[in-house]
Amino acid sequence: MTSRIPRDSRLRLVRAQSPGAERRAGVERGAARPLTAPGAVTQARARRPAPRPPEGTPAPGELARMARRSLADAVRIARWADASLHPGRTRPGTPTGSTGAAAAKGGDGTLSAATAERAAAELALTPDQVRADWDTARLAGLIEVHGDSARPGWRLRAWDRDDAAVLRGWVALFDAWSLAHPASRELPPATVAETVEAMPQLLTLLQLSAGPVPVPQLLDLLDQRVTELRTERCEIPYGPQPEPLDVADTPSLATLLDWALRGLAAVGALTYADGQATLTPLGSWAVWVKLEQICVAAQSPAGNIEQSADDMLRGCARLRPNAARSEYRAWLAARPVGSAVAELLEAARGEDALLRGLAFEALRVVGAPAEAEVRAAVEETPLRPYALIWLAEHEGADPEDVHLVLTREESTWLWVDTAAAVADHGEINLLVRHLESAVQPTVPALLDEVRRVGHPRTVQVLVALAAAHPDPALAKAVRRAAFQVHTGGV
Repeated sequence: MTSRIPRDSRLRLVRAQSPGAERRAGVERGAARPLTAPGAVTQARARRPAPRPPEGTPAPGELARMARRSLADAVRIARWADASLHPGRTRPGTPTGSTGAAAAKGGDGTLSAATAERAAAELALTPDQVRADWDTARLAGLIEVHGDSARPGWRLRAWDRDDAAVLRGWVALFDAWSLAHPASRELPPATVAETVEAMPQLLTLLQLSAGPVPVPQLLDLLDQRVTELRTERCEIPYGPQPEPLDVADTPSLATLLDWALRGLAAVGALTYADGQATLTPLGSWAVWVKLEQICVAAQSPAGNIEQSADDMLRGCARLRPNAARSEYRAWLAARPVGSAVAELLEAARGEDALLRGLAFEALRVVGAPAEAEVRAAVEETPLRPYALIWLAEHEGADPEDVHLVLTREESTWLWVDTAAAVADHGEINLLVRHLESAVQPTVPALLDEVRRVGHPRTVQVLVALAAAHPDPALAKAVRRAAFQVHTGGV
C-alpha cells in the first residue's frame, strides 16, 4: 500500500483511557482539557465560607417540616397515583396508547375526567380539589409528566428521608406561583407578565423588612418597577395602531398586586391579610437563598448575572463543571424562568457550537420548567441532537446510554458540531482525539457520512482535522473530502 492510497485506518488512533488516568496524564504533561465541556481551563479559587441565613431563620429540618405540611395534599395525590395508576404498566380497560399514570389528557399533564373522578371517590375529595393537588404535585416535582405519560418524581421517593429534596420541591412550587394560581383570563397577558417580572423586587423588600409591609407601599414599588420595565423596552410600534384602550378597561395595578399576593399566599410564601403582607419563614428563607445566589455570582471572577445568555455562557466556558453550574443557577435566579429558557435557546441557535453545548448544560440546571421549550426545539435541525439527549436525561435514561436515542445521522451532525467547537476554542490537536468519539468504525466511513450530513461547518472542521493529523495519508484523504464538500462533488 503506497502513500497515494488512503489507508482504511480504524478509528483507534489514541488509546482510550479511564477518566482517572486521563486526568493524571493531563496533569503530568500540563495538557488542557477539551473546551466542549465546562472546566477546560480554570484557576484555583479560594473557598468562600458557607453563608449563614438571617438571624431567626428556622433550622433546615424545621423548614422541611413546614414544607411537608404545605405540600401534604400534593404528596397524597402523588402517592395515590403511584399506588393506583401503576405508571408504565398497561391496565385493563386503559385506552390504547395510554399507560399507567398517563391519565394525562392531551399530553399537557392534566388529569382526565375519569381519573379525577376515581381519585376523588377514593380520597374523599372533589374532582376540582384532585386537579388542584395534581397540578401542585407536578410543579413541585412530585410527579413528572413526559408527553402523555406521568410517573412519580424522584422527590416523592426521597420525601420522608431527604430534607433537601423536600425544600427543593417547595422552592420549585414557589418559583411557579403564577402557574399554581393563574391570573384571570380577563387580565391582559402583557400586564400579567409585567407583574410577574416585577415580583422579585417586591419579595426582596418583604425579606429585607423582616415583618409586615403595607399593601400601599408594595403597590408604589410595583408601579415604579412596571414603569422601569416599560421604559427599558422603549417599544415604538410600526404601522397603523388601534385606538388606545379606555382607562376604564385597563386593569389597575392594585388588581394585579392583589392577584400576585394571593398567589404567593396560596403556595405558602407569605401571609396576606388586613392590608399588609408578611413573608412566612419558608418564603423568607427562599428569597434569601436566591439573593445569596446572585451575590455569590456577583462576587465571583465570572460574575455573569447581568450579562446576556451569550456572554454568560462564554464566561462559564473555562470554569469547572460545579463552578459553571453555580453561575448558571445565579443567572437563572436573577430572571424569570420563561425568559431565561428562551434566551438560552436563542444562544444555542447561534453560529458558535461551544455556546450550543453550554446552553443545554444550563438548561439541565433549569430542569422540568424547560421541558416544553426543549421538546419544541427537537424540530430544529441544529438543536435536535442536543434536545434529544436533554430529554433522554430528563426522563431518567442512563447517562452512559443517552446517545443511543440519536440516529446515525444525528450522531454524525453532533460529532461535526462538537468538532467545530473544538476547532474554534480548543487546541487543534484535540481534534485528533475527537476522532475517538465518532460512531463510524473507519475514517473513510466517517468522511462519507460527514459529507452527506450537510453541517454548515463541515469544510472548516475537515480542513482543521487535516492540518492537525500526524498521518500524511489520512490527512490527505480528509483534505480531499473537504474539497469535495466545498465544490459540491462526491
